Amino acid sequence: MTTDTETNPENIEKSENTEKPENVEKHGFQAEVSRLLHMMVHSVYSEREIFLRELISNASDACDKLRYEALTKPELTKDDADFKITVTLDEEKKVLTLSDNGIGMSREDLISHLGTIARSGTSAFMDKMAESEDDKNNANMIGQFGVGFYSVFMVSEDIKVISRKAGADESWMWHSDGIGEYSLSPAKKAARGTDIIIHIKDDAKEFLEEHRIRSIIKTYSDHIAIPISLVLTKDGEEKSEKVNDGTALWVRPKSDITEEQYKEFYHHVGHTMDDPWMTLHYRAEGVIEYSVLMFIPSQPPMDLFDPARKTRTKLYVKRIFITDDCEDLIPSYLRFMRGIVDSEDLPLNISREMLQNNPVMTKIRGAVTKKILSELEKKAAKDPEAYNLFWKAFGAVLKEGIYEDFSRRDQLMKLARFESTSAEGLQSFDDYVGRMPEDQENIYYITGENLEVAKRSPQLEGFRAKDIEVLFLTDSVDDFWLQMVPEYDGKKFQSVTRGVADLDNKKDGKDEKDEAEKTTPEMDALIGLLKVNLEGSVKDVRLSNRLTDSAVCLIADDGDMDIHLQRILKQHQQLDQTTLRVLEINADHPLIKAIAAASIKDGSIDALKDAANLLLDQARIMEGEMPEDPVAFAGRLSTIMTNSLT
Repeated sequence: MTTDTETNPENIEKSENTEKPENVEKHGFQAEVSRLLHMMVHSVYSEREIFLRELISNASDACDKLRYEALTKPELTKDDADFKITVTLDEEKKVLTLSDNGIGMSREDLISHLGTIARSGTSAFMDKMAESEDDKNNANMIGQFGVGFYSVFMVSEDIKVISRKAGADESWMWHSDGIGEYSLSPAKKAARGTDIIIHIKDDAKEFLEEHRIRSIIKTYSDHIAIPISLVLTKDGEEKSEKVNDGTALWVRPKSDITEEQYKEFYHHVGHTMDDPWMTLHYRAEGVIEYSVLMFIPSQPPMDLFDPARKTRTKLYVKRIFITDDCEDLIPSYLRFMRGIVDSEDLPLNISREMLQNNPVMTKIRGAVTKKILSELEKKAAKDPEAYNLFWKAFGAVLKEGIYEDFSRRDQLMKLARFESTSAEGLQSFDDYVGRMPEDQENIYYITGENLEVAKRSPQLEGFRAKDIEVLFLTDSVDDFWLQMVPEYDGKKFQSVTRGVADLDNKKDGKDEKDEAEKTTPEMDALIGLLKVNLEGSVKDVRLSNRLTDSAVCLIADDGDMDIHLQRILKQHQQLDQTTLRVLEINADHPLIKAIAAASIKDGSIDALKDAANLLLDQARIMEGEMPEDPVAFAGRLSTIMTNSLT
């Protein structure tokens, strides 16, 4: 319950909560916080109302956390078991106060939560926010990145936070004008929880109007399962009224829930402002009973590729929040999902440790995962264009499941989509197999850092000339799941950058040059010369049947690690020794013909040493790599250019 010093700003100013110089601690904000606050204080975002949504969401989380703690420590709530959130308006004093009786914060919590942004990628977040001119995009990033509290500085230049942690005897006041520092001082607060006292700016007076605040709460927070009361203070009198519905949205019948209500609940649990791409709401009944209300975002969350790979789905038991950090609820490759799972069968006093390997959790995880993938299959069949948008946003994450989840590998493979050399737009493996000629035994693919780089790979030339379709696999995870999956629908996967390209028996309607015509004495001499001069730098040198335009290319030999995977592992220092590659030469290329003609002359091994090394460097550059010795490369290039011009 709030006290007179909690809800009445005048009493707060005159009480012992007033900062005394000898008790005040001054702290500087973390550099990232200072930068963020500068943006907030000087912002002109049109969607400033998000500050109230974020503060109410934080208050709701504080109540949920205490409810969970009280399961094992009932004394924390014995004096006040009914959770509530109160928004108090004092138009005369231009003050808005938001109070909750949740878990509260200690001195250390105030420093940690309000003085620091403890999350990786903060600088990148700030850069994106500074660059963006889209108000909705900024609002999206504010909540998504967990810095929602600071949005209050869009409407106020003076913020006080008075908090008492549940079970503690002392209270603390955090105070800041959002410029460069904040202060901490002891405070008087009769009950647990947190009060946020906001002195509204002159240009934000709309947030002191009853109808405006009521509208914001109904729009953004009606779904919150904790009563939210609006208290109006006028002429020293208070009038209180409950504003939100206060019933957990997921227990309501689907027919009673509007699209807007679903959307705002998604904003609440996902801390985001984009619209959900898909909503999944159902109740499972039988041996195990649970409710699911989950969403697939339309935009990738900012922490999607965080190395921790944490899922963000909340677990409830009988409507009581347990945790939002449960790795056993859904697999990591579905970490883009946002929402809740509410179990009727787990014990209320279950600990986070007990959740691991719990048989009920295992069954829920399996069933929920199956349902999500089934819904994605239906969407892919019913609306391919919409599914392709989903895949572009989350496909790289979903493919992690192909590597990790053997039991659902076939289902995930059917969901996978890729660009192709022979068709516009994203293609499935079934699309590819359906177009394969009867005599084709392999599914050909090429991996690369990105699509544009892969499209320019010289190894594709022969396949394009023969009209053989090749799939572009350009996510880092592709190199890894390919090691676990040798085939699809009985067709083996074959990299176009590894092994001998079996193209000679593939007809393209043109006269084929007999292999014997390419194997001339000059070409034999050139291959021997290259092997001598490049010994220790390449595994082998051979004529290529995959090149049509380029002079040379590098490939991995049969049984060796593919080129792109080797590069990834080397970049991440997970590979000490690299395997030598095979240098393939194009017997029809004018440069190769010229060097071959010179290679039968006396002393050609020494005379053409620079040319041999330049061919290898050229092949490396085409792979997106640097020459092994850039200085030597520049010297050889200068020598050959000088000789050609004199």
